[in-house]
Amino acid sequence: MDVRGFVETLGAGFYAGVPDSQLRALCDYLIHNYGISNRHVIAANEGNAAALAAGYHLATGKIPLVYMQNSGIGNIVNPVASLLDRKVYQIPCIFVVGWRGEPGVHDEPQHIFQGEITVPLLEDIGIHTQVIRTDTTLEEFRDSCHAWKRYLDKGECIAFVIGKNALTYQEKVTYKNAYDMKREEVIARIAEAAGEDIIVSTTGKASRELFEIRTANGQGHEHDFLTVGSMGHSSSIALGLALHKPDRRVWCVDGDGAALMHMGALAVISKAKPDNLVHVVINNEAHETVGGMPAASSAIDFIAVARACGYTHAVCVSDQQGLEEALSFVKAYRELAFLEVRCAIGSRKDLGRPTIPAAENKMNFMKFLEDSHVQ
Repeated sequence: MDVRGFVETLGAGFYAGVPDSQLRALCDYLIHNYGISNRHVIAANEGNAAALAAGYHLATGKIPLVYMQNSGIGNIVNPVASLLDRKVYQIPCIFVVGWRGEPGVHDEPQHIFQGEITVPLLEDIGIHTQVIRTDTTLEEFRDSCHAWKRYLDKGECIAFVIGKNALTYQEKVTYKNAYDMKREEVIARIAEAAGEDIIVSTTGKASRELFEIRTANGQGHEHDFLTVGSMGHSSSIALGLALHKPDRRVWCVDGDGAALMHMGALAVISKAKPDNLVHVVINNEAHETVGGMPAASSAIDFIAVARACGYTHAVCVSDQQGLEEALSFVKAYRELAFLEVRCAIGSRKDLGRPTIPAAENKMNFMKFLEDSHVQ
């Protein structure tokens, strides 16, 4: 289905969400037509988007649309159940949900269970749900929207769960920024600087690149915990490790979109103040793993935020020399450190995925922690 007909049929007046590769057609359409504006906001997380939608409805009385990957359903449970729901404020909203892990469609392991529970989970929180697949015609969709309108008129929410390749868009949208360093080069230098230290990497291409860097170097993967899901939580995993393995240096390789999604983690990390944690945010100002759509990180001074939270050392670099100097410093530093690395959008076209199952990665990682001792 062409995304233009899909959007026109829904007739929403405001769009907010978190980008998803399954919804690339919708995301590109919104950026091409509205950019980031009072018609369209890329939110920090999906709950943030639902609250933005509520504000729009309160201000205008019109229907908003929230888009997300199904992994973000957990982030909307609270605002849906305690704000939008018909038993509370009766705020209508259209949710458009990319269906990763759809049963019967090959996908990555972190999406499988989420895919199985997507439709029942939405329905359990009171959202009326319809699946859109490649064979759903625009005429069928228009007919169903007439039927769904009765729920919106009563202050209830509806969701359209979008299967793989169900929406299409012909316009080409290119995303770029002003930086030259490649993220994979940055991660390779971090891995080299870390040596025998622990690395916790964020979800998406960062973990994929770290895995391939280790393989290319003939190294094992036991030093690394690859956070293949749970966007925004790698820094908290790293904190948990740092607090309970005080004799080990822990490096968190985070992303700008992930850091924004649960930014409160920075305050929690700073309050705990582990002297064995290096928190690296690789900032390409984009949600690159799911297509490259811009993130609010382009307007954020991460260093000022880190310092305000209480990180003892915080620095930003954007070139190779600055990166080398910063890594050399934090390697020898013995206090909580924060490093922001600005880099370009993009990755190798032949970038693969981890070939070791997530549970096996966990067991190898835990065995390494148990068997290794720091002198």
